[in-house]
Amino acid sequence: MILKPTREDLKLIAWGIGRVILGIGLIMIIPLVVALVSTEWNTVLDFLVGISSCVLFWLIIENTCYQKKDLSWSHGLVVASAGWLIAMLFGAIPHFLSGHFKAYLDACFDLMSGYTTTGLFLLQDLDHVSHGLNMWRHLLTYAGGQGIIVIALTFLFAGSSGAFKLYASEGKEEKLLPNVIRTARAIWMISLTYLVVGSIALWISLSCEGMPAGRGFLHSIWLFMGAWSTGGFAPQSLNLLYYHSLIIELITLVIFVIGSFNFALHYAVWTGKRSEIYRNIEIKSFVTTSLITTVILSIGFSKVGLYTSLGEFFRKGFYNLMSGHTTTGNQSIYSISFQHEFGFIAMWAVILAMAIGASACSTGGGFKGLRMGIFSKYLWGEIKQLVSPESSLQKVKIHHVRDIWLDDEIVKGTMLVLISYVSIYFIGGLLGIIYGYQPSVAFFDAVSAGSNTGLSASLTSPSMPSLLKVYYIFELWAGRLEFMSVFALFGMIIASIKGRRTGRK
Repeated sequence: MILKPTREDLKLIAWGIGRVILGIGLIMIIPLVVALVSTEWNTVLDFLVGISSCVLFWLIIENTCYQKKDLSWSHGLVVASAGWLIAMLFGAIPHFLSGHFKAYLDACFDLMSGYTTTGLFLLQDLDHVSHGLNMWRHLLTYAGGQGIIVIALTFLFAGSSGAFKLYASEGKEEKLLPNVIRTARAIWMISLTYLVVGSIALWISLSCEGMPAGRGFLHSIWLFMGAWSTGGFAPQSLNLLYYHSLIIELITLVIFVIGSFNFALHYAVWTGKRSEIYRNIEIKSFVTTSLITTVILSIGFSKVGLYTSLGEFFRKGFYNLMSGHTTTGNQSIYSISFQHEFGFIAMWAVILAMAIGASACSTGGGFKGLRMGIFSKYLWGEIKQLVSPESSLQKVKIHHVRDIWLDDEIVKGTMLVLISYVSIYFIGGLLGIIYGYQPSVAFFDAVSAGSNTGLSASLTSPSMPSLLKVYYIFELWAGRLEFMSVFALFGMIIASIKGRRTGRK
């Protein structure tokens, strides 16, 4: 029997979402300050409206839905999934008021793209947006890389068992420290440390390239945020191609590869466990799939005679492949080049890299290296079992921060998520084909959206069909939350409609 959620259940979920929206409003203070310093008064007004809307929503929820109960797993899952959708609606307010979007749906698309560290965008005239709006765009993807639930946990929730349920509901599984609030703060400490170091390196490089100090300072922060969060946003419409700089490409490559690694791995290395770098299953998986896709890319280029020199191959081929594999989305070529220059084989090498994606509990998306490692280890174990004597039992383990024995529950969970990713990739590609796009282009952008990558073969644009925009928003959201929270939200909606009431109060 399906039980209908009680009024108390709904109030507890609403209270959690209210805290998340308050967190979004607090983050808007940073672009507001940037707009004030830059004397961008229209932008200041846009963010004041956005902040006021978030605070008003929180006040209403706080005064009508406050509960002393702790969050259960189902509550945490629904707060995460519904919270991201509502945060999209509120976060899109400054975007839409800026006048750079032809519809509120387009503004919502960009917000979800930022939250989910994807980098696809429908914003028009990017090269002339205000400093405040550009700061908001990049701050979105930087904060989204840590997770908007992590933001709320860091500042707005007290430590409790419900806090961990919220943390895990956002697609994160490891606690770096025994207390989940301290874990959230440790994630921020790691990210902020890299922010300082990476931004300084980029600022120095941009200054050497001749960019004025003030503009270079902002660009360095924005480029770091886009790369570290594996979000791919850049302050110019040409993305990394705008800078025509090998050193900028090298620095961002290092940043987004490091940013794609599991926060648990970062913490292990920071605390002296450096052997984790070469023992971890995700690192092994990432190196293996990087080599395989690089070989496929090379074969594809040789077939069409493209990027034959080592320098060209690195800057135009390997860089974009790694940008796709880490689900970053920084591009050093024109979007149309994927379709008209790469050729079928090289294009699908990038699609494969995007589909696989980065690490679990990182800023990246896709299948994740951990699941690829689990799948390959399990498959190898099954093959060994088949060729071994019937009396022998082949147990399989992986090393991910600690040794983990693979059981049926882990394998089933892994396969469910893998099948879910393949499904949204396929549906998105098929929908693009129905609208008349070439199959490779349709699947390229569909996989990019579902894996939260952000590379585009020129399909994603303000002129794309509205239904495709809505489906891509779904892909961005479901892919970033890794489906469990999404299933829980749909389940609660069904329970609210078809469920039966009980005597609970």
